[in-house]
Amino acid sequence: MTRFLPHHARGWIVPLALLAAIALLVPFPAYPDDAPRSIAAPSSAGTAAPKAAEGESNTIDASKLFGAIVKVTTRSVPDARTADTLGTIREGTGVVIARNGLVLTVGYLVVEADDVQITDAKGRTYPATVVADDTTTGFALVRTAVPIDATPIVLGDSGKTTEHEPVLIASAEGDGASFALIVSKRPFTGDWEYHLDSALFTSPPTTDWSGAALIDRDGKLLGIGLLIVKEASDGDPKLPGNLFVPIDLLKPILADLVRQGHRAGPARPWLGVTADELAGHLFVTKVSPDGPADRAGLAVGDIILRVGDDPVQSQEDFYRHVWAERHAGDEVPLKVLKGVDVKEITVRSMDHVAYYRPRATI
Repeated sequence: MTRFLPHHARGWIVPLALLAAIALLVPFPAYPDDAPRSIAAPSSAGTAAPKAAEGESNTIDASKLFGAIVKVTTRSVPDARTADTLGTIREGTGVVIARNGLVLTVGYLVVEADDVQITDAKGRTYPATVVADDTTTGFALVRTAVPIDATPIVLGDSGKTTEHEPVLIASAEGDGASFALIVSKRPFTGDWEYHLDSALFTSPPTTDWSGAALIDRDGKLLGIGLLIVKEASDGDPKLPGNLFVPIDLLKPILADLVRQGHRAGPARPWLGVTADELAGHLFVTKVSPDGPADRAGLAVGDIILRVGDDPVQSQEDFYRHVWAERHAGDEVPLKVLKGVDVKEITVRSMDHVAYYRPRATI
């Protein structure tokens, strides 16, 4: 009966008794061709699934769920600043979250994108436009020119997730989907001036993480795929896995993103500097060409010592001090070690979005 499922949903359904194998990183085999059209909601490890109320079911309608998982294909504008790192043609996954064709995905798929195409579960392709790209969270929204024939996925409650909770990772590429466990909920800092107070980490890893949907036992959306990581677990053993941006971060800004293309309030200051931690020091490893830090004279090999009067020893220290009580356009005073000389540099920050090449307007 899997022939009745969307093409990228086939092979997603696996014997739920094998959930325990996730902890041992044993891959799930594909389910037989006579698999049912609905999926039993997985239980937490070692416990039974909660009993459904009278008239309710502990199953997820697979055809509806998978129908909301779409492929996102984008082509960047000419001379895109991100072309060297992200490429000019990008592909990943999106999730239909509203009946008007609103699709949630990850920001790096659409940054500087001038051509956006959405392919649904039936193989139909729709032209789409970028609605918003929120660099603070990493979420992006696009909307198809006409509504997609799909039931939107309901937003879940990522704050209530627990470690060892079984989840489904759904992608429009590769194997389609796999079961995993949430192995950690903890802060994450990326060297591209990015920080999450509480990211969701899953294991075993999927290689099709870009924009992938993290789905709970009720078929609700918990997060959007951002990265593959070497150490998803917080303790030993160190397990590889994926990082997901929690869906709870979208809820308070969704209306503003849809209405005005960005979150309410002033933008966060961006410097355009990549700095990595080494032995308690913060070394500059990359400076965005013609970005704020580049124009101020910061260079690869410099060591950032302080932001104003505040010493920094980690990426998180650096970003928190830069962002504290500052907005895009504000000056950021840095004390930097250049060779053997300590220099004071003032960087005029900017909105990160303003650094990118503009899309064509219609």
